[in-house]
Amino acid sequence: MTRLYAFPLLAVMGSLALASQDAFQSKCINFGDQIHIPNVNVNFVEFVQGGSNLSLVDNPPSCSGSNQAVSVDLCRVAMAVSTSNSSEITLEAWFPREYKGRFLSTGNGGISGCIQYHDLAYTAQLGFATVGANNGHNGTSGKPFYRKPEVVKDYAYRSVHTGVVIGKELTNQFYDEGFKKSYYLGCSTGGRQGWKSVQKYPNDFDGVVAGHPAINLINLFSWSARFYTITGSPTSDTFLSTDEWEIVHEEILRQCDTIDGAEDGIIEDPDLCHPVLETLTCDPSASKKTSCLTSAQVNTAQQVLSPLYGINGTLLYPRMQPGSEVLAAPIMYSGTPFAYSEDWYRYVVYNNPSWSGANFTLKDAAVALAQNPYNIQTWEGDLSPFKKSGGKILHYHGLQDQLISSDDSKMYYSHVSNTMKLPPNKLDEFYRFFQISGMGHCRGGDGAYGIGQGIDTYDGTNPEDNVLMAMVQWVEEGKAPETVRGAKFSNGPGSKVEYRRKHCRWPRRNVFQGPGNYTDENAWQCV
Repeated sequence: MTRLYAFPLLAVMGSLALASQDAFQSKCINFGDQIHIPNVNVNFVEFVQGGSNLSLVDNPPSCSGSNQAVSVDLCRVAMAVSTSNSSEITLEAWFPREYKGRFLSTGNGGISGCIQYHDLAYTAQLGFATVGANNGHNGTSGKPFYRKPEVVKDYAYRSVHTGVVIGKELTNQFYDEGFKKSYYLGCSTGGRQGWKSVQKYPNDFDGVVAGHPAINLINLFSWSARFYTITGSPTSDTFLSTDEWEIVHEEILRQCDTIDGAEDGIIEDPDLCHPVLETLTCDPSASKKTSCLTSAQVNTAQQVLSPLYGINGTLLYPRMQPGSEVLAAPIMYSGTPFAYSEDWYRYVVYNNPSWSGANFTLKDAAVALAQNPYNIQTWEGDLSPFKKSGGKILHYHGLQDQLISSDDSKMYYSHVSNTMKLPPNKLDEFYRFFQISGMGHCRGGDGAYGIGQGIDTYDGTNPEDNVLMAMVQWVEEGKAPETVRGAKFSNGPGSKVEYRRKHCRWPRRNVFQGPGNYTDENAWQCV
C-alpha cells in the first residue's frame, strides 16, 4: 500500500516545486515594472538559472570577464543610477531563490570601475540578496576621473552607499520578509570601501568583512609610485630581475622563516623579520656570481623594504612586509611606473594626462595628501558611531600581499586603538583584525590562504573556515571568531587541501610548538 501512494505524493510534490519555480520566475520577470525609485533607470531584469554560464556582454573588456558561472537560481536586476547631474553608477542586484534573509553589498578593486560579478555569484550562492556597482565609471583606467570631481566622489564613497540604499529598498520589495541583517564583503579597494562605510555611514551594515584594505589611500599611491624611482628601468644598475628578487626572497626566508619555530617557507609574523641583506653582496674575488647581488642591487632591495617618509620626515606609509618579494617583483618592481599611481596623479592630482610616474618626488606626495578629495584617505580613527550601532568588523590582511603592505593594516589598528583609547580586549568587542600568513593580495600565496573570502578561496560554509559566515555568526549569534582557519590548496581552489592553519587575531602571533609536523594545525598556538 505504501508504494501505491508514493507515486501520487511525489507527483504532487513535483507539481508544487514546479509551481514554486514558476512563481519565482514570474515574480522576477515582472519585478522591473514595480521599481519606481528616483534616479533609478532599470536596464533589464532577467531570471538566471542555476548551473548556467552567464554572458556579460556589457562588461568592459578591461574588466576581464565575458561570463560568470552562476550556481543557483536568481533574479538579476541591472540599473543605471544617477548620483549627480554629471555622474551615475551601474548597479546590479542579484536575488537568489534560496534566500536566507540577509542583504549584502560587494565592493570593487584597484581604481577600476568593474562590477565584481564573482562576488555577486559567491554571495548569492550563500543566500544573500546582494548588490554590486561599477564605482561610478567603466574599465580599469583612471581616465574617467579627468576633470570629473563627481566621478571621483562616486569612487571615494558614494557608489557603494548609493547601491546600499537602493539595494535595501529593492530587497524589501522583492522578498515579502525583507531582510533581517545587512553585510559587506570586499577586498583591496573593496576593503577600503568597507572601512569608508564604517567611518562615514555607521548604520549601513551590521557586519563588515574588509580584506587587505587600501586605506591610507593617497599615501598608498605615493608609496607605489616610489618603487620605480628606486629600481629604475630594467637597464639600470639598480634594477633586479624577477630571478634576482627570488634570490632576495630565499635569503629573507633563510634569516626569518624559522623565527616562528617551523621551517615551512612562510613568515608568520613579519614584525620579527628584519633581514640583513648585505649578506647577498657578491664577493669581488668570487668566480661564480649567480646567487648574489651587486651593492647597488642590495641597496635597492633595502630601500624597497623601507618605509616612505614625507618631506618633513613624517611617516606616510610603512615598509613592504618581507616575504612578498616573488609576488611583488613582476608588478611593483617591474621597471615601469605603477599604473594605478600614475593614473591617480595624472587624472586627479594634477589633471595632466602627460604627467609621468618617472618624475615622482616627495613633493608630489605632499601635494596629493593635501588634496585628499572627499577624504578618500579613509583613515578616521574614531569608530564610536559604528560601535554604538552594534556593528562588527572583521579585518584581515595576508602577509604576502604584493600590492598593499600588511603593515598598513597594523598601523591603522594602532591608530584606532590610540584614538578611541581602547586596548585590544575592548576593541575585540566589535573590531577584530587577523593576519593571514602565506596569503598574497586577497588570494593566492604560499600558505593557507583559503578563508572563504571569495568564490576562488572557498572551503565550505563552516564559520571557522569562512570569514563571511564567521561574521554572520558573530552578528546573529554573538559568537566572535577567535581565529580564522585557512586551507592550503595543493593546486588552487577546489583541489586537495594539503593542510589547514588557524590564523591569529592581532596582536597575537602564531608560534609552532609541536609536537608533530607544521602541517598539523593543532601544533600551532596564538601567543
